[in-house]
Amino acid sequence: MKHKINLVFEELSLRRLTVPLIIRTCIRDTLKEEGVKVPCEINVLITDNAGIQTINRESRKIDSPTDVLSFPMFSFVPGELPEDWGEYLDPETGLCPLGDMCISLERAEAQAKEFGHSLRREVGYLTIHSMLHLLGYDHMDEGPQKRQMRAREEAIAASIPGMTREEDR
Repeated sequence: MKHKINLVFEELSLRRLTVPLIIRTCIRDTLKEEGVKVPCEINVLITDNAGIQTINRESRKIDSPTDVLSFPMFSFVPGELPEDWGEYLDPETGLCPLGDMCISLERAEAQAKEFGHSLRREVGYLTIHSMLHLLGYDHMDEGPQKRQMRAREEAIAASIPGMTREEDR
């Protein structure tokens, strides 16, 4: 299935060779693992801490940087995708515009170092995490929602070569 992934680096200095490949892989594999059977469009902005802090402040009224932000186009129920996608498809493109994600590469690099794994794994994990938000998952509680989302993140990461904690060390 052909998905459209619009990947934008806010600054050329943020470009890393492995970053576009792992983002695209994780987006496609998350859609596959979640059973999405229509072509989708996802917009991805790669920025730094200052850039994501501005977006966080303007969109969520939280004036601090974070690792990833997700802006879903629709309100899906986690794990319960529509049977009929017709109303979700853009009539001009035939794609389902799932939404936007913003990743701070600066924060991802710091977290990779902190957690002792590669930048590739950290960016991949953040991408999977954001994709699940675009598909309706959330972790606002510390209970079942968070456990459900974490379980899906781990299962999807395990389906991608080199993305498990054990493989990355």
